Amino acid sequence: MTYSIAQAAEHSGLSIDTLRYYERIGLVDPPARDSGGRRNYSDDDLGWLVFLTRLRTTGMPIRMMREYAQLRHRGAATAGRRKQILFEHRASVRDRIAELQSCLEVLEFKITHYEQIEHTMIEGITA
Repeated sequence: MTYSIAQAAEHSGLSIDTLRYYERIGLVDPPARDSGGRRNYSDDDLGWLVFLTRLRTTGMPIRMMREYAQLRHRGAATAGRRKQILFEHRASVRDRIAELQSCLEVLEFKITHYEQIEHTMIEGITA
């Protein structure tokens, strides 16, 4: 099945401009074109776009994404380096999750604190 650039954008959550940018910087291979010159994305293209979106959402820098994409083109011989990139990025994501968890705990504490203040105020009014 093939998808227009608008459908690929919708499926991946990326904008049309971002798809064109990713193509221009080499993150995405130029998709096939129809007889009118319009881009036609394949299911494999969409799978790659979803993966790129996950990398970006988790904070991988574009330069690392580009390295990964370039290695991908060189085939199985680069599997070790690609795995290492993902391994390092996974550690970064885990660190970020731990940081966010710590922030969440502070927010939970503050919310509980303010709920206690409100409860005390209501008790004081009804007493």
